[in-house]
Amino acid sequence: MIEKIEITQRFNFKRLNRHYECFTIDLVNRNAYYKISERGSGDKFLSESPLCDDSWIDILVDLRRRMTSQIHRMSDGDIDRFLHDFNNLELFRDFESEEFSYFEKIDRIYSCNVIIYSTDNYEEYSFKNNYPQKWIQFGEILKNLFKFDVLHLNHQRHLATPLYYDIRPDGVYADGKLDIKSIEFGHYQTYPYELPNPRLIVNFSDNSIHGYIEKDLDGENRELILKLLGKYHVYMWIFDEYHKKSNERDPDDLEGYDWYLEMVFENDVIWHIFGYNDYPDTYVHLAREIMDITDMDLLEINTIADGDLELFEKYGGEKLAD
Repeated sequence: MIEKIEITQRFNFKRLNRHYECFTIDLVNRNAYYKISERGSGDKFLSESPLCDDSWIDILVDLRRRMTSQIHRMSDGDIDRFLHDFNNLELFRDFESEEFSYFEKIDRIYSCNVIIYSTDNYEEYSFKNNYPQKWIQFGEILKNLFKFDVLHLNHQRHLATPLYYDIRPDGVYADGKLDIKSIEFGHYQTYPYELPNPRLIVNFSDNSIHGYIEKDLDGENRELILKLLGKYHVYMWIFDEYHKKSNERDPDDLEGYDWYLEMVFENDVIWHIFGYNDYPDTYVHLAREIMDITDMDLLEINTIADGDLELFEKYGGEKLAD
């Protein structure tokens, strides 16, 4: 018999604004509650200088607001119905778990870890992209039981993940391909400590480029940027298959350069990835072409050690040759 379920969810937004939580369903004691609240760097970073898009702020504020000490009580009937519905759902049948770590060299906008404690068993499942097929149905079961959106499905619709969207090498798709509103790239030194700040902002809504380059965004440059995103499979960077180098070898040079890349699409759908001194496999290939075009190291590959550059050339080349 299932005795307890822990659902740990992590949301990563730009810069230092992150959210981490664990919701525990204790069936033996007939209650549920938030067990962990780790708010990273705090709300002070919400009020920093305006960037290209602030669609994430309302989501983060709401996530943090839900973190309360309230104890949600369950009756015997509630527990019986939940166990019946959960067992019939077979949520993790044929599910392949992804690796879950509390510190990752490359991290996505969302990750989740579910632990199920039974009388004589223990099961753990983790995912970042390969959501369980019936995850949305599970969210509805929890919402009916606790009268609030435990899995934050309302916010998941604003995250460019495979739960609601089809992520392809050439873009993010819903009913059709979503138009990009903005792109933001930040690269910053963590030792000696430097606050994260954007190095490049491309705003498709007002046709502007800011940061290392200040200029109007004309039609030619717009098409060039979109072409580069597709050519180097940037939309696919959220998937483990593009992290072969980072998964197999730590950086030669641990000087401490972090970075983030965010794209915001129509309907304020957010695609976001960030890394700790390591990058997706095709990052260097993209950076080299941008350097050829602009004569500037906009993606700052000068901070990557030569040995690591060789590995990125190898693994990135393999992906681009597929």
